Amino acid sequence: MSDTELNSALREVVRDHYARVARQGSSCCAPSCCAASDDLLAPPTPDASRALGYSEEELSAVPEGANLGLGCGNPQAIAALRPGETVLDLGSGAGFDSFLAARAVGPAGKVIGVDMTPDMLARARQNAAKMAIANVEFREGYIELLPVEDASVDVILSNCVINLSPDKPAVFREALRVLRPGGRLAISDVVALKPLPAPLRKAAELYAGCVGGAALVDDVRAMLTAAGFVDVRVEPKPGSREIIAGWAPGTGAEDYVASATIEARRP
Repeated sequence: MSDTELNSALREVVRDHYARVARQGSSCCAPSCCAASDDLLAPPTPDASRALGYSEEELSAVPEGANLGLGCGNPQAIAALRPGETVLDLGSGAGFDSFLAARAVGPAGKVIGVDMTPDMLARARQNAAKMAIANVEFREGYIELLPVEDASVDVILSNCVINLSPDKPAVFREALRVLRPGGRLAISDVVALKPLPAPLRKAAELYAGCVGGAALVDDVRAMLTAAGFVDVRVEPKPGSREIIAGWAPGTGAEDYVASATIEARRP
């Protein structure tokens, strides 16, 4: 199988996985929650969301069904969003982080969510209609080929999505392209602390569950630098070990991957 064919196959695994999550309306980022049976799906608990860094105020500010429990952190906590900014949410899902960003940038600002899964986009648009939010829009597209104009956004958010991409350097190149000079990345994602064993790296359900596609910390830094970013910071969270263990129980994934905050700036 060629690299192109492999990338396409991985993308279809991810798309199918998250389409199912969108239709069901609840899940978590883990194969243990999503990949085995629809009967196992359960709504994310407030405790789980709080463990990822969301406040009570943030959790109560979005409509039911926007938070599907798909994240691995809270990018809002590092984004320092300001009124009037334009924000891009990569892999926006049902809109949870997009809606919180819209609240932060206010009516003078704008939020664009990009997702490749039509079922997720439909759910996000329904949630936006519930909230009557006018400064959010959702676009279908790949994060490796963004449907966004050059130098048009101030901040890029993403929550546990870039690890799912089979071409991460392309994601970061596209991120640089659409950011305005001085624009910034504020990402929560899963990174590898050391090389993953073949069973973890190759299992399709672990790839779709945010584990198998994790890149090494040094590789993430190198990809961001190669794309042209400066002030690159990749900070794994030691406290995420328990969360990772819950995603893939019995696999030992928590020994190899961790949630991390990733920050960088376009010069």
